[in-house]
This record gives sequence, structure tokens and C-alpha cells, in this order.
Amino acid sequence: MGFFGFGAALPGVLALVVVAGQCAAVSRSAPLPPPAGTTTLLHGSYAGKSEFRTVNRKQLDSCLSPSPYLAINVSTGEAPLPDEAFVKVTVSGVLKPDDSDWVAMITPSNSSVSGCPLSGVNYVETGDLANLPLLCHYPVKAQYLTSDPGYMGCKNAGCGKRDPSSACKARTCAATLTFHVVNFRTDVEFVLFSGGFKTPCVLKRSGALRFANPASPLYGHLSSTDSNATSMRLTWVSGDGRPQQVQYAGGKSATSQVATFTQKDMCSINVLPSPAKDFGWHDPGYIHSAVMTGLQPSQSYTYRYGSDSVGWSDTTKFRTPPAAGSDELSFVIYGDMGKAPLDPSVEHYIQPGSISVAKAVAKEMQIGKVDSIFHIGDISYATGFLVEWDFFLHLITPLASQVSYMTAIGNHERDYADSGSVYVTPDSGGECGVAYESYFPMPTASKDKPWYSIEQGSVHFIVMSTEHEWSEKSEQYDWMDEDLSSVDRSRTPWVVFIGHRPMYSSHGGILPNVDNNFVASVEPLLLENQVDLVFFGHVHNYERTCAVYQGKCNGMPKKDGNGIDTYDNRNYTAPVHAIVGAGGFSLDGFPRNGESWSISRVSEFGYARVQATRTDMLVQFVNSSTMAVRDQFRIVRGASAKKPRSLIIQQ
Repeated sequence: MGFFGFGAALPGVLALVVVAGQCAAVSRSAPLPPPAGTTTLLHGSYAGKSEFRTVNRKQLDSCLSPSPYLAINVSTGEAPLPDEAFVKVTVSGVLKPDDSDWVAMITPSNSSVSGCPLSGVNYVETGDLANLPLLCHYPVKAQYLTSDPGYMGCKNAGCGKRDPSSACKARTCAATLTFHVVNFRTDVEFVLFSGGFKTPCVLKRSGALRFANPASPLYGHLSSTDSNATSMRLTWVSGDGRPQQVQYAGGKSATSQVATFTQKDMCSINVLPSPAKDFGWHDPGYIHSAVMTGLQPSQSYTYRYGSDSVGWSDTTKFRTPPAAGSDELSFVIYGDMGKAPLDPSVEHYIQPGSISVAKAVAKEMQIGKVDSIFHIGDISYATGFLVEWDFFLHLITPLASQVSYMTAIGNHERDYADSGSVYVTPDSGGECGVAYESYFPMPTASKDKPWYSIEQGSVHFIVMSTEHEWSEKSEQYDWMDEDLSSVDRSRTPWVVFIGHRPMYSSHGGILPNVDNNFVASVEPLLLENQVDLVFFGHVHNYERTCAVYQGKCNGMPKKDGNGIDTYDNRNYTAPVHAIVGAGGFSLDGFPRNGESWSISRVSEFGYARVQATRTDMLVQFVNSSTMAVRDQFRIVRGASAKKPRSLIIQQ
């Protein structure tokens, strides 16, 4: 969801705190006064930002009197960077440590490192209100030197200058920081600043560091292409645009289709450039996608991808999902994941629970059976800061490289003004679905129509876009109506409906989480077609309802012999809704008194684990830190021979 996760036009939501003042220096003969100035709150519509370009590009001077002994040493030395590394960056030669000193990781190395006071608007418009660096181009990561606990006390002392007797004439201090780096293809530079994030001034630059293989094939992730489970799509990223191959199943191969996108493909408005169009742009390289065919359902295979010219990935073992109509399916589902740094860095839009969820799901895959994963919106939270897609893909690769990783689009992938979204909040940062659909090609009808259905085992999944028009008579509405009415319950007894924005949520935020127009348009389809279970995200917690329709409980669960809440759909009354938006983003709480339709509420990071046979579906919400089951329920039904409505009409 994020800060601006709902609403129509929100002309007054952007705000930026600008602190004016002079930048302090790490080394100076006499202390300078602290940064002076006033705090100015800019508010109003986009039209009120007409001076953004000229004001924001005003360069700030380099620091006064920097130490002549300053040096930046990187643990890799002059060697090129590998595809992943924890790089130690040592800053030495500091004469007087200051808690405003910091290091940024810049890419590409020729990016502007001047201070731009209004760059904060790029963070705020996507909902990130954290204290972040105000440079003219987004720094990938940043850390204060105080991350090294010995810095301020000069516990890592050195000598910058010695007299002829070798006595130290200039005592200096040092700090060592660790930066997690992944191969995002463009070169890297570490830059030392003082003055804090708001009034940065440059002290020293490391010089450019390049990756050993910018064309390396990386971040392979799988998705299903149809319900037969005899083919799987593999998508990966490389710095090379020539077709590559996936080699699989002991001798088969498939050639990749290659795609990319440019700044011109990003959304923006005339007055204020979006992050994706300007401040946060990063070249995505080339996105390769190939379909592995001739597979069998519920079977394990191996693959590798790349080419002789750019190199090959490691060999990975994967498993196909069960085919439609088979008896059992086990899947994991969550929303609103994003990513978080694996080092102490500050980054744009950190989702603190994402690492624990990724690790817990990886453990689920090691100790149990997981046929597929569904990530239902707010995928990476890159929101126009495009290098963050690489870090997200790196995070999920251990999961998505082994089983089908199916996705739904959310507000932070799609929404922006004048882009055709139902909601015109700036939540995508100008990506407008382009990056999402490039990295995660789903079995949709065409571009920018990110809705689809797929069957695995005993379940028919229908995945909609809450960000595209869903009102009656719209293209997506007609598709949902047709798809739901054509489900063959004798083949897939269960129907699971998936989207991003929920129909029911007890959480009350600054902006409403539920669009009543959406509920009024789409909820009747769920009841009419006897949808069993509905999963949404957007709200960052877990919540389960009764069998609910139009805000009223049509059915309540009863305890089975093991004390588990059980909904008996042999006498169908309404769908059960579950919010699973606790995949990583900072958690949302609940009011003391929940709504009458709210059965269970958990504000903890986690995911839902679902096991479905033909007559029983068990859903468990798992805490990702402890892997304890925090809520569970069953839905049961008798053997069904219900035929699709279209067939009944034909008969």
C-alpha cells in the first residue's frame, strides 16, 4: 500500500522539508557553526512545483578545508566486482570526526553528487518519509561513518604526517563500513560527504569500480504459462541484448526473447519529473525470457541459462506445479514484500519484514512441499528508483528460481497521474507498470492488461488488477464475469480470487483502504459464482473474515475436532476474505474493537500457507520470524460435479 495507497486525485499530498545552510567539513582549523536556516514546508498541487527543475539543480559547493590526508580504500582493491559482494569501504585520514560524515554508493560513477535540496520530493511522492540523501541523482545506498562505533572516538587512529624523527604530526581517524553490492551492470563509486543528508558536500571520491561481468545472466525466476504444467517460463536479467538460452531437462534448450525499457517509457507530468523519468532512473539492461516446454506436471528438472559469450548461471533444480484437475496443491501467498538492505545502509523505501519472509519461505521449500508462490501486489517498492529492482530480484531468486512465482499488480507498480490507472496517486514513481510487466511476464492477454487465470491442482485462481478499470461493462469486469462463470468445478473444485486492494479491512489509516465502488461492482460476482476464498494485500497485516457479503456474515466457522475454525461450503453462503499484506512493509495495526465480520487479526510479518485437496482447504498464517502458525482455518466441501455456467446454458 504505502503512504498514498488510495484515493482519486490527491493534489495536496506531496510535501518536502528543505533545510538550507552551509555544509560542514570533516576537517577544519576551527569549528563552523551548525547549518543554519529555516524549515520550509512546500505543499499544494503539482502545479505548485513549477520551479523544481531550476531550484533543485542548484549545486552546493564542496566542503571547506578538507583534510589533505583523506583516502577511500575498497576491500576489492583494483579487482573488478563479482556478481555479489559485501564490500568493506575504509575512510581514513580524517582529522576531526563529525557525526554528519557519510558515504554514498553511487551508480553510474558519473552521476551527479551535487546537493539538490528539493530531491526529497522524489521520495515523498512515493510515500517514503524517511530522512534520505538529497543529491541530484539517487544514491543506491548511504551510511553515516558513525555506523563504525569507533569513529567518533577515533579508536582507529592513524598518522597522516610524520616529522623527520618519525613522530606523528597529524593524528588521523578512520572508519570502516560494509556495503552489500549486487551486479546491476553499471559501475560504482563510493563518495565521502559531510554535512549530513540535507546539506551534503563532497570530500573524497573512490574512483570507479566496475563489475567483472556486466553482461552476467542473473536473477532467473519462474512462472507458469498455462494450466497443463507442461511448460514453464524463465525470466532473467543480463547486460547483453543478444538472445541467450536456457538449457534444461538433460539436453533440451530454448532461446530467449529479449526486452528492455527506457526513460521514454516511464510516466511523468510536465511540471514535475517522476523519479523513474529523472532522479531515480537506472538502466535495466536486458530482460530475457524463454519458455521451457515438454515438461511433466509435479516433476523436478534442472536448468541453467546464459550463453558461451556472457557465461552461464549455476545449475538450478526446479519443480513444475501439479496440473489442473489433480488432487492436491500446496502454495504460499503474500503481498507487499519489497526488500531491505543486507547491510546497515539507508535506502529508499526499506521494507523491514521482507528478509525474514524470504528466509522463512525458503525454509518452507526445504522442509516441505511448496508447489508455487503467489505475490499479490506491491512487489519491489522500487517506485521509480529502478536499481532497486535488481536488489529485489536478488532477494527472491532462491525462491522464484525453484517454483512458479506468480504475481498480481499493485498500486506501487502501476499508479501515476495521467497514466490510465483507476487511482491517480503517484505510488509507482512513474513506472506505470512497465518495469513490473517486463520483469514478471504473466499469462495475460496483452500488455497493460495484467489480469489472468490459471489452474493448479484442485484450484482455479483468478488474478485481477485493482489498479485497472473494474467497473461493470469494463473490459476487465467482462473478463472476470466470463472466467468465473466458466469454471469447471468437477476439475477444480476450489475457486480462489486474488487482487491487491481489499474489500474488507479493519485497519483505519490516513486514507481509506477500501474503495466502496470497487466492492459494489465486483463483490456480487464473487457470490454469484460461489468463490470460496479471496486473498488481498495492500494493508500491511493479516486479517480473516467470516463468510461475508455486503458487510454481513452469511456464515460463521465452527471448530472441528482439532479446534480449527472450519467453514462448511457444502452449504455455500459467501466467500471468506483474507488479507495477507504482511510480506515485508512496515506493519499496520488494528483498532481495539474489530468489525463484526472480522474473525482473526494479526499484525506480524508473515505469509499464508495453503494446502488444498479436492474436498478440504487448510489455510495457515505463519509468522516469518518464528514460523509459528498464528491463525488457521479450513474450508470443506463435498465432491462437486458443478459444470461451468456456459456449458449449462449450451445444454
